Amino acid sequence: MIETDGYICRKFIVKGKVQGVWFRVSTQRQAQQLDITGYAKNLANGNVEVVACGSATAVERLMQWCATGPELAEVEALHEEVTEQQEFPGFATL
Repeated sequence: MIETDGYICRKFIVKGKVQGVWFRVSTQRQAQQLDITGYAKNLANGNVEVVACGSATAVERLMQWCATGPELAEVEALHEEVTEQQEFPGFATL
């Protein structure tokens, strides 16, 4: 990840026991505290997709949080991808 505080967007695919454990709602709370926009949504294969847009520092912090997730989650892997710049009105759970 670029080490500047410029506006960036990243997509994370979080694998493991991440559905049915409040992962999306907890991610939304973390994102709101970090002033990040985007979304978290469940995927059909049991993973969670997170798109996060904000300062590089904030997005890095959210990525680090997602690598562990909330208490009931069991994150096995997190894959990060650069995604096109997008603007969202806030952070949603889909």
